[in-house]
Amino acid sequence: MKVLVAGGAGYIGSVTTEMLCDAGHDVVVFDNLERGYREAIDPRAKFLQGDLRCKENIKSALLIERPEAVIHFAAYIEVGESMKEPMPFFENNVSGSLNLMSAMVESGCKKLIFSSTCATYGTPERMPMDETLPQLPESVYGESKYLCEHIFKWGGDIHDIECVFLRYFNACGATDKYGEAHNPESHLIPLILQVAQGKREKIFIFGDDYETRDGTCVRDYIHIKDLAQAHILALKPGVQGSFNLGNGDGYTVKDVIEVCREVTGHPIPTELEPRRAGDCTALVADATKAKTELGWNPQFADLKTIVQSAWDWHQSHPNGYTTS
Repeated sequence: MKVLVAGGAGYIGSVTTEMLCDAGHDVVVFDNLERGYREAIDPRAKFLQGDLRCKENIKSALLIERPEAVIHFAAYIEVGESMKEPMPFFENNVSGSLNLMSAMVESGCKKLIFSSTCATYGTPERMPMDETLPQLPESVYGESKYLCEHIFKWGGDIHDIECVFLRYFNACGATDKYGEAHNPESHLIPLILQVAQGKREKIFIFGDDYETRDGTCVRDYIHIKDLAQAHILALKPGVQGSFNLGNGDGYTVKDVIEVCREVTGHPIPTELEPRRAGDCTALVADATKAKTELGWNPQFADLKTIVQSAWDWHQSHPNGYTTS
């Protein structure tokens, strides 16, 4: 299948592109390189530099390349940033997605797989979280993804486009070639590993008085390769709708720090800070629907395996994608 990957120079996009190429797909990466890296694009994929905020860029790409499917990762993702500067998130995430849907309608592309998030649910009514929960986002980031889902749902229903919404929990880990290199970094595992690398003195724990087994927040961590595999499975004809992607196992912040200590052999000092506004006590996925309907079967669910893959990548890429 010919697949256009929007945002294929980013963390999840780069690994998905790698695995699509491994599976024999013809891949075109569309990315503006604002927050992605040219070096993160698999050399087997064709690269088009463009911006979803420019309607003519994506329209031209789809009309020339004529992909059979689009996988859409291109977005701003940092929750804290979204609560300080909301308008760029709506412009980039929502307007960009609107331009993409318009271009898909015009070019006749009939399959879209959208990188969504569990942040569209807000604080869940129950745990683990399935797709029947109400979507009540509590951040601009979550709201922007929620609005994108609605754009794609209406566009898909009216123009007969199969739309798949993959709602991630915490993406982490790496392949041998591609890993996590956000700037600035905001995700827990790479932040902890930066301590072991000597890039920061300690890791901050935001609150230890939550109603969990050790007082720190609980999250569901999913290996990037398992996440990418779900996108490939979602390419199958007839697949549409929303799917939660997580392992169904909850780890506290202290659990993650301890595993990082074990993997790296570094003491990783910590410092307790007050709770952060907006941090939910626990977010754990019920991925039964993805397993049943997509045939998705995570292969790297163990947290130590996830952290080891991330540490190996950071050891071999101590400065990330250094030539960018």
